[in-house]
Amino acid sequence: MDIRLDKNAYGKNAIHLSKIIRHPDRHDIRQISVNISLSGDFEKVHTEGNNKKVLPTDTMKNTVYALAKDHFTTSIEAFGLYLADHFLTNNSQISEATVSLTEHCWKRMIFDDDPHPHSFVGGGSEKHETHIIKDHQHTLLSSGIKDLLILKTTDSGFEHYIKDKYTTLKETDDRIFSTECDITWIYDTVPPDPEHLYQAIRENLLHTFATHKSLSVQHTLYAMGDAVLKTFPEVKEITLKMPNKHHILFNLQQFGMENNNEVFIATDEPYGYITGTLSRQGQ
Repeated sequence: MDIRLDKNAYGKNAIHLSKIIRHPDRHDIRQISVNISLSGDFEKVHTEGNNKKVLPTDTMKNTVYALAKDHFTTSIEAFGLYLADHFLTNNSQISEATVSLTEHCWKRMIFDDDPHPHSFVGGGSEKHETHIIKDHQHTLLSSGIKDLLILKTTDSGFEHYIKDKYTTLKETDDRIFSTECDITWIYDTVPPDPEHLYQAIRENLLHTFATHKSLSVQHTLYAMGDAVLKTFPEVKEITLKMPNKHHILFNLQQFGMENNNEVFIATDEPYGYITGTLSRQGQ
């Protein structure tokens, strides 16, 4: 029986890095986690235990820290692209490099409208992500937002759905809409300023969520993706995952009180889970 080795890869995950970028008048703090995966001519390491073409994963880890000194000065997209190119350029046995970066956001402290030069407060659960797949001919770049917790107190309802003998949910035309969403978009080509574009897309997503008259989570999910694709030609596809963080109206009538959409029970589980991918027709 002939056995062959098909697709394989190896790398280093959870490379945690903090970088202070020192400007004359202030510091910036960047905290990231990097995952690296390499594919290529590694058959003999599997079949014969021959390690001559293996770049140790510990070396990958060290490379991230060493290159961060001079090359992690702008966006995580730019740094990830540099890392992928470095591994491909310096290792002829590698045919494809995959680099994923997650940035934990920090916000500068502000006192009396004056930003403090070197003190920060945590940015909550939100993270900035990017994913790069690069070979010697092509580069695929995607970016996104993870664990973005957003909420609005009105302009949301859910009515006219299927009702059967197990349905207890009551229709409403005014409810809290909250979700902790993951949003990922794929660029058609590598943009010249990915950090600026990322911030613009994030702002567009938040503005659409806030201003859209929502008839369901699906309705707003589509509106958010639609707005990004219509506003940013650089984006060819966007995927949104929007779990519904339920806020259920509490029954105050049992105490002889009226609840005018003021008091709710916030629940974590179980929760609705809605996903969707949007792209332009013909792509």
